Amino acid sequence: MTALRFTPLTLTSGLTLKNRLVVPPMASQTADENGLATPTTIAHYHHLAQSGAGLVMVEYSHVNLAGRSEANQLGAHDDACLPGLTQIATTLHNAGVKTGLQITHCGGKDSAGISSDVMGPSGITVPAYDRVLPTPRTMTIDDIKQWQQDFVAAAIRADKAGFDLVEIHCAHGYGINQWLSPLTNQREDIYGGKLENRARILIEIVTHIKQLAPRLAVMTRIPGQDGYPGGLSHADMAQISQWLVAAGVEILNVSSGIGGWNRPKDKRGEGFLVEDAAPLTGKTTAAVIGVGGIESVDYIETILATKQVDLVAVGRAILAGPAEFAHRVMQSLL
Repeated sequence: MTALRFTPLTLTSGLTLKNRLVVPPMASQTADENGLATPTTIAHYHHLAQSGAGLVMVEYSHVNLAGRSEANQLGAHDDACLPGLTQIATTLHNAGVKTGLQITHCGGKDSAGISSDVMGPSGITVPAYDRVLPTPRTMTIDDIKQWQQDFVAAAIRADKAGFDLVEIHCAHGYGINQWLSPLTNQREDIYGGKLENRARILIEIVTHIKQLAPRLAVMTRIPGQDGYPGGLSHADMAQISQWLVAAGVEILNVSSGIGGWNRPKDKRGEGFLVEDAAPLTGKTTAAVIGVGGIESVDYIETILATKQVDLVAVGRAILAGPAEFAHRVMQSLL
């Protein structure tokens, strides 16, 4: 009998992943100062492809220079990025895996202090457990339209570069998360207030991507909840997920919210974010990815068998040794 982790998964668009293992987007800080991929970047993704995962996601890539959140962050903000992005996608495809590019704008989460224009939905400082972030300026309608154009243009570059998917980063307290969350979006126009309005900027981005790059599958990295008092709830994210899937999203990659991506002190063991993903699994046509310190074959098989998730993201355990991980997963066939 084939182990569940080796079962193929076909998305609604027809794109088939050869197994249920995913390498999540992890910043490598190997791009040059202009956000262009370097030989080190290409080698890094060739290395990750040795994991045997069916889907390898490429790290968060800024859609605008002002949206960077760290130095040497990969970019998707300009056509000058296309040769490097194309080489990454080709390298991964040559290794027999599907691949997606994650795109992002830091908004008010400029923890590195490098953004030339720190902005957010309401000019409210993004709350964080481990740092004090700068106070952003309130975005205008023109700013909103520019963000949307930048995200769509970056997605079109991902399409031209040959990626199978594009992932919009809506979690970890970054820009789109700030729009979704009532903690940071307290606007009184059509982009603020009730949940539907707070999700509007994102739903419009997804809709435009599907219109202009219909071949490209769209996934979103969303918070299962904000993990901060008064923030997004499980119920909020269940509703937002319905809207996202209706707009064309095929994979929901469920992570953490405004509170950040670090493991909470009260969370122990593997899959500390799976309990946030499980309520969304099977509720839409989208596949759901679970993540959070996952490393063992037994745990992977358990959460697939109990249908808590459809796909399993393994980050640090693969980063530590992709080939070694592949060997361990293959050797323990059930």
